[in-house]
Amino acid sequence: MDEKISLEAIALYGDAYAENVLKKFFADREKITGQEILTLCNVQQVNLFVVRELFKVWKEETKKLKSPYFDYENADVKEALDNFINVLSQHIAIHKTHFAPLLKKATSQALLVIFDPYDFYSMIITGKNNKLEVEPFREEIKYLKINKAPLERMLIKLEEKGVKEISGNEAFSVLDIILEEVNFTPEDVDDYIAKFSAVKPFDPSAFYVPKNSLDEIIPQTKSEPIILVESPKQEPVKVEPPKVEPPKVEAPKVVEQPRPEPPKQEPIKVNQPKAANVPRQNHIVSEPVREQKPTVVQNLAKIARIKDSLTINQKFMFTKVLFHGDFDLFSKAIDRLDQFDTIQAAMRYLEEEYASTWDHDSEEFHEFMELVERRFA
Repeated sequence: MDEKISLEAIALYGDAYAENVLKKFFADREKITGQEILTLCNVQQVNLFVVRELFKVWKEETKKLKSPYFDYENADVKEALDNFINVLSQHIAIHKTHFAPLLKKATSQALLVIFDPYDFYSMIITGKNNKLEVEPFREEIKYLKINKAPLERMLIKLEEKGVKEISGNEAFSVLDIILEEVNFTPEDVDDYIAKFSAVKPFDPSAFYVPKNSLDEIIPQTKSEPIILVESPKQEPVKVEPPKVEPPKVEAPKVVEQPRPEPPKQEPIKVNQPKAANVPRQNHIVSEPVREQKPTVVQNLAKIARIKDSLTINQKFMFTKVLFHGDFDLFSKAIDRLDQFDTIQAAMRYLEEEYASTWDHDSEEFHEFMELVERRFA
């Protein structure tokens, strides 16, 4: 299914799961310790993300330890602070009120990395102010146990080059190469579905925006308003206004009729083979390609290869929405498209192999088709 993940749905379920865990644990106690956090949830990734949040809080608090009178940068002081942190970490005690938001956030993050690792990577890589700092990044992935391989490989590459920080765009480029090198496939979710459901039952399909959503219903009601007249109760009221409006609608049509010549000139300006290809690709090329031609021809430069023009965000997006989360399938399709000599051959390939399962109203579909057009512009 070519569906989008719903961050809102993940957050809602994450809160519900966390509430069940909180009710059970705090039924007979007031605080939770560090050792208890590590075994609190049946999904270990949730527990680790709670510890990660605690570590972040502590790091922020230690940053406040600055003074014009004392040298906190002194090696002995730093060592003492590290020892202090280790000792304090063994004496964690958190009330339910303060622990609840930590657990809810950790649960949502765990669900995201399990069901939508590409968006999770994007969030981690961009960091603060679209910048990735290697040291915090290293600490971040220490607590990651699921779909970890690409980020681990990325850290190794950055450390080998002695990089301390890079921009978000550069980080995406590095990860782009790594995803191709490791041929990454997300972990199977069935085991995690069972574990989460044992605490709070849920249907994983609820995490995705269905194809029969309002996004598709609204365009239909706009293009076919007459459907509303089929209601017997509304016919006497709503049929009459359209009867009055046709003269107003016909008026602009009469104005447009003296313009038969421009359409005849358009095929001369735009390549004739593209126009001939439209009826052949009934579902994939018709309206989207026609609408984008002016933009492609006038505003966007031709690209030599689709593969070389893709951003990491586009790869994540297209893989998830158009290629069922299969990065290998996506890569093979791009390589094949770059081998064709004509747009007709490329469109025929997409129609036969993939288009029947794509949502042609989605932004991802239109953006992907725009790249194909630019390849053969």
